[in-house]
Parts: sequence; C-alpha cells; structure tokens
Amino acid sequence: MTKKVYSSNFKFQIFRFFLFSFFTFFFSCSDVPEDETVQADKQYPDQESWSSDIILTKDGKMIAIIGAGHLVKYNDQALIFMDEKVDVDFFDTQENHLSHLKSEKAKINERTNDLVAFGNVVVVSDSGVTLYTEELKWDHKREKIISEVFIKLVTDKDTLTGVGFESDSNLENWVIHNPSGVTDR
Repeated sequence: MTKKVYSSNFKFQIFRFFLFSFFTFFFSCSDVPEDETVQADKQYPDQESWSSDIILTKDGKMIAIIGAGHLVKYNDQALIFMDEKVDVDFFDTQENHLSHLKSEKAKINERTNDLVAFGNVVVVSDSGVTLYTEELKWDHKREKIISEVFIKLVTDKDTLTGVGFESDSNLENWVIHNPSGVTDR
C-alpha cells in the first residue's frame, strides 16, 4: 500500500479552496441580492420630462402656466416635482396676465392643483409689486398666494417684511401677518 504525502503548501491551498468555496456559497445564498434591496426602497417616477409646460385651468379658463427645466410625476401620490428653472405665469378669469413667479423647485398636488414653490421664490406682479420668500403655496381653489415663512414685499413706496402672507395672484390685495418694515409715507 502506497501512502500519499502532501506538503504543507498543498494542504494550505486545499484549505483556502474550501474556505473560499464556503464563503462564496454562504454569501450567494441570500434571498435578495444587495443591489436589489437598495433599488426596492427607491421609488421611480411614472413620468419624467425636461423643458415642460403645465397649463392649469379653472372652469375652462387658463389660470396658470407652469414651466420647468425638469419634472417628475408620481401617479400613486398624484404629485409632480419640478427641480430646475421653475417659472409660473398667473392669469385672471379673462386670461389676462397678472404676475410671474420664479423659484428653484416646486411641486403640484394633482388632486387639488395647488402649487408649492420653494427656494429663492420671487413673484413680480404686472402692477410692479415684488414678493421675496423661501416658500409659498398657491391655493388653486381660492386663487391665493400664501406663505407661512419670512417674506419681503417691495412696492413703489414701501419695503415691508414679516412672517406670514396672503394675497391674490396679482399682489394687489394682500395681508402680512407679523409685519415689520419701513415706509416713506
């Protein structure tokens, strides 16, 4: 009978092979690969668009045109998110232009057609009034601009600041909650 003699180097190579095989088998038997776990948590939009316009109407009349450099739409949430060059033009019931809004980002609730703009929000009315804030909501049903944060309102005679604001879309009939400021009157 012949006895086989293995060198210690050969035994070490066999040990490494079995160790490698064990770890390969152990980690490859998980139910969900790691990449799929990460992707399962991420929700993808139903639609995505670049350089798009959205027209909002009320009783068949155009009351707002919303333009964005990039937007994504989620059907299950009924939300549209815009994250580049948001421009909004507001119109009255006769479709006459009232004011223009610019912001860094915005979202639209498709159930209510309400818009929330945030990030360096500026609204300039055709009458010359300018509103500056970091966040505001446009209430579609009431056609009102509402802000709960710090605002600065500039007219031809005044510069007013405050926290909390409500106005019509043309910035003619407005209320500043918790106002402060300087007037030359």
